[in-house]
Amino acid sequence: QVQLVQSGGGLGQPGGSLRLSCTATGTVFAISTMGWYRQAPGKQRELVATIYSDDSTAYVDSMKGRFTISRDIGKNTVYLQMNSLKPEDTAVYYCNSELEDWTRRVRSYWGQGTQVTVSS
Repeated sequence: QVQLVQSGGGLGQPGGSLRLSCTATGTVFAISTMGWYRQAPGKQRELVATIYSDDSTAYVDSMKGRFTISRDIGKNTVYLQMNSLKPEDTAVYYCNSELEDWTRRVRSYWGQGTQVTVSS
């Protein structure tokens, strides 16, 4: 069994910072991508950032320069450092990974979601 376990988030102030973590647990043979999505109330889930197996990254334009995605390969963990927070960053943040699991197939997994609220 594979699970993506998220931590971090919570309440942040406008202009402040928060950090999210997501660890893939269980039998993982290889990770193709790890990324972060978010879903604000009444809105569709949207991509925030992705990191690939070659460590290249991609960001949604509105997050560029404020958010940084990184990973620790040895820990099967991805991070999202969020700086210069804005109230519109308030959302539930989800981790996603395309990885090779115990079946030796590449499948998509989701974390449980973490609430991020930006408010003074």
